[in-house]
Amino acid sequence: MAKPIKNIIDEYNKLCDRVKSYSDSYYYEDTPKVSDAEFDILFDQLKSIEDKYPEIIREDSPTQVVASPIPDTSQKVASPLPEVSKRFAPLVHRVAMLSLQKVSTTEEFIEFDKRVKNLLEKSDDIEYLTEPKLDGLAVELVYENGTFMRGSTRGDGTVGEDITANLKTIKNIPLKLSDKTAKLYPLLEVRGEVIMKLSEFEKLNKKLVSEEIAPLANPRNGAAGSLRQLDATITASRPLLFYAYGISDTTLPKLTTQQKVIEFLSNENFLINDLIYMGESAHEVEVIFDKLEKKRPELDYEIDGMVIKVNSFEEQALLGQIARAPRWAVAWKFAAEEAETILEDVEFSVGRTGVITPVANFRPVKVGGVMVSNASLHNEDELQNLDVRIGDTVVIKRAGDVIPKVIRVVKEKRTKSSKIIKFPTTCPSCGEHIYRPEEEAAYRCVNSSCPAQLEGRIFHFASKGGFDIVGLGDKLARQLIDEKIILDPSDLFYLTKEILLPLERMAEKKADNLLAELERSKTTSLPKIIYALGIIGVGESVAVLLAEEFKSFEKLQSATLEALNEINGIGPNIAQNIVEFLSSESNQKMLQKMKDAGVLFEDYINKNKSDSLKNKIFVITGTLSKPRNYYKNLILENGGKVSSSVSAKTSYLLAGEDAGSKLEKANKLSVQVITVDELITLIS
Repeated sequence: MAKPIKNIIDEYNKLCDRVKSYSDSYYYEDTPKVSDAEFDILFDQLKSIEDKYPEIIREDSPTQVVASPIPDTSQKVASPLPEVSKRFAPLVHRVAMLSLQKVSTTEEFIEFDKRVKNLLEKSDDIEYLTEPKLDGLAVELVYENGTFMRGSTRGDGTVGEDITANLKTIKNIPLKLSDKTAKLYPLLEVRGEVIMKLSEFEKLNKKLVSEEIAPLANPRNGAAGSLRQLDATITASRPLLFYAYGISDTTLPKLTTQQKVIEFLSNENFLINDLIYMGESAHEVEVIFDKLEKKRPELDYEIDGMVIKVNSFEEQALLGQIARAPRWAVAWKFAAEEAETILEDVEFSVGRTGVITPVANFRPVKVGGVMVSNASLHNEDELQNLDVRIGDTVVIKRAGDVIPKVIRVVKEKRTKSSKIIKFPTTCPSCGEHIYRPEEEAAYRCVNSSCPAQLEGRIFHFASKGGFDIVGLGDKLARQLIDEKIILDPSDLFYLTKEILLPLERMAEKKADNLLAELERSKTTSLPKIIYALGIIGVGESVAVLLAEEFKSFEKLQSATLEALNEINGIGPNIAQNIVEFLSSESNQKMLQKMKDAGVLFEDYINKNKSDSLKNKIFVITGTLSKPRNYYKNLILENGGKVSSSVSAKTSYLLAGEDAGSKLEKANKLSVQVITVDELITLIS
């Protein structure tokens, strides 16, 4: 197996953090930064790297879980994962709500069908139930003795958010089931999707605009945001619909197939999609898919594919599941759509770490039902590989609601007036020198005072993973930077009402709220402070590792390069970045300003249940009886550490079914392999 080189590991870590961030934004913040299709593309890239180099797979990789777990908001325990909104209490799913594997071609679906037949040891056709893949918010409704008692979002698949009060305002959700059902099924968990129809979405946006309220981004975002309102009367005013598609417990009497469940739910007055069909074979499923794809433009709701489920619950049980998805179901995504347009210009943007990215501006064109006019060209190498010029006819691709991508140039349509694109030699924001580090594709600006970098650093500093400063919007931050009120993130803590009130669109209440947020944020955890600093390569997971290792910020500041390199999970590049950042005179001044402003750099306290696993390093692999993060948290709570790869330093490999390459490596290194029961014994 090929050994991953340094730049591949770096690329993997960046991609892993990026996909993880997008996942958290989608599930918990109701503000998806990319579409489902773009997420799928990035997810596939991540999976491709992991398939080639399984030894570098991180335990918090999105390929290993449905979504980032919801932290326990009842305790202020530092978490390596982003905090979600604390507005709703966590609600545990009795049966996990899993994600779905996906296919995008007929060939891939046929391979899925073959795997199902092989696992079931069947040569006959499999019976599948098919349904449109609705683009909404997955929820679970719990009925006890026929009465709707509570409901939640999917969350991480194991724990969701309790949105019972808001779900009760959706008019088509039955609050009571029939007496017969109440007696037969004292506990019934119904699952489905909450959506907003396109026609209703347009009406709502017109109403919001007329009331001078910002319109909703898209129907999915509108449905998710409406369901997560603190004021249930707002949810009640929104045109939401619940489509039921299944139940959690597939062992209930009389409900032996997916089709019977759909019929049962329909009889209990749940809204069922009218495009659910049975496919008696893989070929029939293909025909149904083709018809659904053609019908898609006519629908009054958004779909991005078709969900295909093995109909028999007995067969579903035999097939089981992998870490994050069932083996008995798959989502067949619609094919990507393409369109031609003219590249009119290329701008160069600067990110918070100084990375310079070319952005294509093209003649607006409709792709996948949406008008698009720009796309990232990523870096200089991409420009050269595409051989793209201003004035060229280019092909834009998007799948569903994906961020567009320039996939090729139509060379035969190139004119003599087309202009070669030259990568800048100085920073587009500040005019300072730029350079391209070895083994990197990106150019960077060297000026730490660059306005564009400062803007990105401010947003990162104030983000949920950092100081979590609510109310610091894009426009306000840019005003503060343009007016030179803020020269580094620490200046945020020196804002006063006198400074804020003269700013554009700043009211007294808004100023008071922001100042209150800034005051609140001064007391936060050590991992959040470390993350907020924006050290290259130091994401939330690494910030927790550093806090656990050094316990105090003072000890971290005095840490040597050698000491940092000794920490399992921190590579030489990140270690060098940490040392350089903390030894910088300007950064030291910024940190002192933060302390002078009252920011508390409190020592890190790991509230463990016990120290029974102290100094023990674990790696988790394979399919276990509970999600990996359950065991990861169990190990951390009892003083242990969890690494993503097996090495000579590994104390134990916690292995489930289909352990794969990590088990082989553990055996080669004579690392002790344990089961879940043996882990519990170690803790006891």
